[in-house]
Amino acid sequence: MVNIIAFANQKGGVGKTTSAVNVAASLGALDKKVLFVDLDPQGNGTSGVGIDKNKVALSSYEVLLEGAPLKDAVQKTAFKGLWCLPANVNLAGAEILLSASDAREGALREALSPQEGDYDYVIIDCPPSLGLLTLNALTAAREVIVPMQCEYFALEGLSQLLYTVDLVRERYNRRLKLGGVIFTMYDGRLNLSLAVAAEIKKYFPDKIFRTTVPRNVRLSEAPSHGKPALYYDPHSKGAKAYQEIAAEILEKD
Repeated sequence: MVNIIAFANQKGGVGKTTSAVNVAASLGALDKKVLFVDLDPQGNGTSGVGIDKNKVALSSYEVLLEGAPLKDAVQKTAFKGLWCLPANVNLAGAEILLSASDAREGALREALSPQEGDYDYVIIDCPPSLGLLTLNALTAAREVIVPMQCEYFALEGLSQLLYTVDLVRERYNRRLKLGGVIFTMYDGRLNLSLAVAAEIKKYFPDKIFRTTVPRNVRLSEAPSHGKPALYYDPHSKGAKAYQEIAAEILEKD
């Protein structure tokens, strides 16, 4: 059975897209068939897997709002086991248009349904907001993974996101669960990082990934080359961290 995982955090700049791209690529490298779904109008995840978002004929916009078949919009990437439903700036108007749709929260679930058997994992990169695109991702997903930095504002954001997850579970998707929290840009030398991590672990003792993602230059450079870190510098600390996180996901499944 396919595992659909939404990577979500309404706060930008926390490593959400980086985490989604690199987990997807690492799962593909571990002999899994993975579909990366870009639901962020910025299209950074699309660029991060080597697809020119400005030359995309069919994107997640056409799939969600114009009824384009998923199979026609999905592109095979240059990386092992990895396919992509790309996004571009067209998606920026999707929130308004979806709000007028009768099935506004279930459009992605309906689009994915005919192709679910083609993949082992579907990794969804949500926009940095709790709007209708993120709602679509959570309605389609089996679990949500939250990448977050260890800072105090992140605690507030996590509580808001989990409240949304509870609402989605009650109203649209009973199978949805918190898959885990990934600490990104982590520096264990800082007292703040240690304190925030301890606080989150107190509330979610079984939901924290053992592997933390450090600040890493090679991880930051990889997207500009259109490559996940695993294919840009497989020996970098960032690439190794995401390989270990992918292994943890497989271990849980």
